[in-house]
Amino acid sequence: MPRPMRRRRVCSEPVYNCFAPKGKFCGESVILSVDEYEIIRLIDLKGLTHEQCAARMDISRTTATEVYENARRKLADCLVNGKELHIGGGCYKLCDGSAVCFCGMCKKFSNEDLSMNIKKKGANEMRIAVTYDNGEIFQHFGHTEEFKIFDVENGKIVNSQVISADGFGHGALADFLKGLDAEILICGGIGGGAISALEAAGVKVCGGVSGSADEAVEKLLSDSLSYSGEANCSHHHEGHDHSHSCGDHGCHGKGGGCHE
Repeated sequence: MPRPMRRRRVCSEPVYNCFAPKGKFCGESVILSVDEYEIIRLIDLKGLTHEQCAARMDISRTTATEVYENARRKLADCLVNGKELHIGGGCYKLCDGSAVCFCGMCKKFSNEDLSMNIKKKGANEMRIAVTYDNGEIFQHFGHTEEFKIFDVENGKIVNSQVISADGFGHGALADFLKGLDAEILICGGIGGGAISALEAAGVKVCGGVSGSADEAVEKLLSDSLSYSGEANCSHHHEGHDHSHSCGDHGCHGKGGGCHE
């Protein structure tokens, strides 16, 4: 007797569940299950790896790859052969908030859910996040495993805490930082896509910074932090130096921006 299929965790059901070609229609349709839709959303839209996606959906990496490949074939069939796409059904369960994914879509997602892991930010405080690795600023934003969070009030640090990024990378980290109420990010190398995602999430970026995480925040508050105002991962802009003084942009104030 075969084992029952493990239900796959999804953050929310799709808002749009039917797509049809505007031109010639072949008269056939394809059904994309909700779990297949979710894996396309996580990998192709949010930029997660297969391993990260598997952890989100509570399935094995092998299963994640199989589901992803099957979903991509269905999408290709619709695009190439002019078939209608319907999204529905499948073996899935809605996330109940027990696994914090910071996507902003789960029905229990809220800053209150984060309060178990991090001190709630005060009304007059500014929150600064720093990519973190053993006291230093981690140099590849998309692979960050930990952030050190600093709460600042009246120009002084009133609280700091190291938070695990829970294995999420690239586009998902912008949602992660938004969920933490971070307003400014200090980091090492970072690409243009990540900068855009962070800005859309309301997080200002000070990139291209190295050395001690604590010292970088102190320099930020004293308007003496040097940073790069453009994408600076080595595979984006090798050999370019776009250094600026953080003080030129007023980063010491609440909500001040280091990337304009």
